[in-house]
Amino acid sequence: MGGVEVRFSAELWEHSGDGGWHFVTVPTEDGDEIRLRAGEPRGFGSVRVTVAVGSSRWSTSVFPDRASGSFVLPVKRSVREAEGVTAGDRIVVVLDLAEPGGPERR
Repeated sequence: MGGVEVRFSAELWEHSGDGGWHFVTVPTEDGDEIRLRAGEPRGFGSVRVTVAVGSSRWSTSVFPDRASGSFVLPVKRSVREAEGVTAGDRIVVVLDLAEPGGPERR
């Protein structure tokens, strides 16, 4: 990918609200690294990233999470289906803080 890379393993979880949103929580130490390296945050404190989970790659943002003091990463349905993962599964995530642009999308 290129740029500042953050790699971690985390459990995929489903938000209890409407819409069936699924997320992973970025470990606190990696969240600290994102804050340090990302520069000026965007709306809602979000940070633009490119993401790799398995063979899936996409552009999105991570969002601050008050509960953990870190960030949460939304994992869209097409990625969950392509990678065969569901809530409760542990997944390896690679975040690239380089300005997104041009990665393969699913």
